[in-house]
Amino acid sequence: MVATCLHLGGFICSFIGWIGVVVATATNDWVVTCGYTITTCRKMDELGSKGLWADCVMATGLYHCKPLVDILILPGYVQACRALMIAASVLGLPAIFLLITVLPCIRMGHEPGAAKYRRSQLGGILIILLAMCGVVATIWFPVCAHRETTIMSFGYSLYTGWIGSALCLFGGCVIVCCSGDAQTFGENRFYYASGSSSPTHAKSAHV
Repeated sequence: MVATCLHLGGFICSFIGWIGVVVATATNDWVVTCGYTITTCRKMDELGSKGLWADCVMATGLYHCKPLVDILILPGYVQACRALMIAASVLGLPAIFLLITVLPCIRMGHEPGAAKYRRSQLGGILIILLAMCGVVATIWFPVCAHRETTIMSFGYSLYTGWIGSALCLFGGCVIVCCSGDAQTFGENRFYYASGSSSPTHAKSAHV
């Protein structure tokens, strides 16, 4: 029962974390840049935000973004972080699908617990790989961006990526390390034997 609860908790953390990684990938408010104080930059319309897909200018009543479409002139770290975040988002699809199929409430015929255990382990490993891609990208990007311009603060996209990657790393580790073994996986359920002396007598129970 404990292993099932841990597996379910790991799945929930992983799913929420994956959503956070997808949101961070799709948005551009990674770092807020400014060459002066924030007040001065607002007055001079030089307060900007930088992300994977666009450079934006934030002024009073104005939010204008310039898409980063010319791949050939993009810095290498932007392209690498793009690739890592896209890979993390894509890895989440098969990982979440695998983990859904091994939830206690999902039955796929008379499948042995060992088969479900292998799928659970594969899903957990994919979640950990997803988390590592997110961690590398969300740390690498602000470090390299700071070398190009002055960073005043981190944007909500970067925080979302950090939190999402941390949740995925935690959830993946729980799934891989704390979900029981191949012999007992998925067998934490009560069942009753037919032909017993009492219809309410539990012949055996796996917990």
